[in-house]
Amino acid sequence: MATIFTKIIKGEIPCYKIAEDENYFAFLDINPLAKGHTLVVPKQEIDYIFDLDDKTLAGLAVFAKKVALALKASLPCKRIGVAVLGLEVPHAHIHLVPLQSEADINFSNPKLKLSKEEMEAIADAVRSKM
Repeated sequence: MATIFTKIIKGEIPCYKIAEDENYFAFLDINPLAKGHTLVVPKQEIDYIFDLDDKTLAGLAVFAKKVALALKASLPCKRIGVAVLGLEVPHAHIHLVPLQSEADINFSNPKLKLSKEEMEAIADAVRSKM
């Protein structure tokens, strides 16, 4: 059965898309730790990031870097934090989280509740920097 991320990539579930190419997809996390919290995934559905072949893993990192640079350019933050957890959704993914401090990337923190309009504005701002 397809993961929720595969369904998002295929357009079966709506998302706030940031970027896409033939191999990778980036979209805003709907339960963000910070404004702009983005998920970057390979289109290939593989559960564990270190099961990706070397070329796909390297490409994912380069794609994530482009997204991170756009996030940094469009949102007030000191850095873009990177986390790979991969326990909730069985589809390899990278979290990019705009940070003011290290505490901002604590996944035990309460998630933000942003309106559709806020999410769209963030996605538009980031896409404009891609």
